Amino acid sequence: MKLGTKLIHAGVTPDPSTGAIMTPIFQTSTYVQSAPGQHKGYEYARTQNPTRDALQNALAAIENGKFGISFGSGLAATDAVMKLLNPGDEVIASNDLYGGTYRIFTKIFERYGIKFHFIGMQDAQNIRNYVNANTKLIWIETPTNPLLNIIDIATCAQIAGEHKILLAVDNTFASPYLQNPLDLGANIVVHSATKYLGGHSDVVHGAIIVKDEDLAKQLYFIQNSCGAVPGPQDCFLVLRGLKTLHVRMQRHCENGAAVAHFLRQHSKVAKVYWCGFEDHPNHAIAKKQMRGYGGMISFTLKDDSIEAATKVLSGTHLFSLAESLGGVESLIGHPASMTHASIPREERISNGLVDSLIRLSVGIEDADDLIADLSKAIG
Repeated sequence: MKLGTKLIHAGVTPDPSTGAIMTPIFQTSTYVQSAPGQHKGYEYARTQNPTRDALQNALAAIENGKFGISFGSGLAATDAVMKLLNPGDEVIASNDLYGGTYRIFTKIFERYGIKFHFIGMQDAQNIRNYVNANTKLIWIETPTNPLLNIIDIATCAQIAGEHKILLAVDNTFASPYLQNPLDLGANIVVHSATKYLGGHSDVVHGAIIVKDEDLAKQLYFIQNSCGAVPGPQDCFLVLRGLKTLHVRMQRHCENGAAVAHFLRQHSKVAKVYWCGFEDHPNHAIAKKQMRGYGGMISFTLKDDSIEAATKVLSGTHLFSLAESLGGVESLIGHPASMTHASIPREERISNGLVDSLIRLSVGIEDADDLIADLSKAIG
């Protein structure tokens, strides 16, 4: 099946008991057994739920994996990956990544003896400088949050393979519509399904997709043992979102391109971060590993102050000032005080995340209306 067809049909089947075309919401905590150990494949809802099973199968299919594992949030999925590690292990991570990921790495898992190296990966070969006998995981986002840096997944996978290291790719910004890291050699794909997969700003959810059965068994064990599982209603909402991912992403990409080019021509805008520009430092890699450039854009103002940024952030109407991204409606945010507030100021400034940086999640409204909204707010 081609991708659009796969998103609608793969991993899901009509309900065998009724023929319902939509997967039912199995809102139950437990399942009746005819005798001890004799049941219909389901014992307890933390461990198994038919709605969650359908979603996990669909997630595996759309990322060209074999096993999908669902969680109560994107950070719960990240937490599960980290629990594959042991004290003394080391992780090489990109230095431009979601603030919540940085926080869980440094404030939670460093306390348990795991060491993290946050490095620039625009040249993926830089990873080699940090690999040692204790390195067990490479963690990347691409495009990165919020500076839209592009990291060469295939090169990262080659390095990881040479040293028998796991490569995990947070694919939230791109979504499976734009890129499939497992096809490029990654071992683990992570999603905050709250974002593009759900797509309607009405669910919090996380997902991991892998190909390797032994790795999947470890992650299912962590999922069940630690219990950060999603409810069936949330699984249903993500299943619904997947069915329209391709048509939504097409419009996100179209609108993103229109808004990015408008911002680049604006007299008060200093710099626009969007990987679709041909002069983006790693545009050639983006063009090679992605099928489009998405609707995530960041930009800075020539007046690089929080006050100038706040004026823009408070001046939009269609772009709602809010956390998160990937919904059908457009959102505007200030990483320095919102999504990346947990990163020390000196560190985020050195990585390019300045005070006036504004992040846009361009929705699927009419592009002309979005541009007019930004034009009025920027002045």
